[in-house]
Amino acid sequence: MPLYMDEHRNMKGVTAKAVAEAHEKDLKVQGKYGVNYRSYWVDEKKGVIFCLVDAPTPEAASRVHKEAHGLLADETHEVTQG
Repeated sequence: MPLYMDEHRNMKGVTAKAVAEAHEKDLKVQGKYGVNYRSYWVDEKKGVIFCLVDAPTPEAASRVHKEAHGLLADETHEVTQG
């Protein structure tokens, strides 16, 4: 399955706690779309969030975010681990 890194920019006031809560919501929805959100990173000072996800398509990963909490990524890139 393809691996993607998505980027959420301009998330002013974002906190690690809020992102952890959003990630938990993703985990509850992801199975419906054949997606596996692996991890995430937060830069509170810059207001940036990155999510690493196994997904059949970038659209499937986006549907999880949309349904779970509505915070859609600005960009999604297919990546290769290693």
